[in-house]
Amino acid sequence: MTVGKGPKDRAGAFQPERQWIEEASRGSEAAMESLFRAYWPGAHRAAYLVVRDWNASEDIAQEAFMRAVRSLDRFDRKRPFGPWLHRIVVNRSIDWCRRRAALHEVGDGQAALDAAGMEMHFPDPHLRSQVFEALGLLPPEQRAVVVLRYYLDYTPGEIAELLDLNRGTVNSRMRRALDRLGQDLEGRPE
Repeated sequence: MTVGKGPKDRAGAFQPERQWIEEASRGSEAAMESLFRAYWPGAHRAAYLVVRDWNASEDIAQEAFMRAVRSLDRFDRKRPFGPWLHRIVVNRSIDWCRRRAALHEVGDGQAALDAAGMEMHFPDPHLRSQVFEALGLLPPEQRAVVVLRYYLDYTPGEIAELLDLNRGTVNSRMRRALDRLGQDLEGRPE
């Protein structure tokens, strides 16, 4: 299984995803549960890394999943479910960050870094904490492209499609984000 993108068979088709989607669209709770089990970890991780608030990320990922399931009749079944769900999650996460910034709220800090999957990328807890803190300083739009690229393994082209942006915008956001992360991490004590 490719992290964050769903189960693929040898021919590259997303199986048994297509069957789950078909059955879920007819109201099968077992199929919805299968979709949830396959895609919840990536959806929740993406939401958490963008919004940096454990409770909000659970709500966002859940709402996004329910929205996706309710909209299966409009879903293009020739395409994989994971990227479609991640698009909903990331867009809702960005919106949440914008609303929160307008209210000047503060997040829950370091409470759930390991559960968000950062331990896979940064086994050293000190470095993990520094990267998480630096990631939080990025604007939500830049944070979203970093999360999609480096935590969910989407290509820049896939990110452009997911977020309905042109590829140049994705590349520009990514470059600014990586430059900023590099500057922020360079000046930190080891």
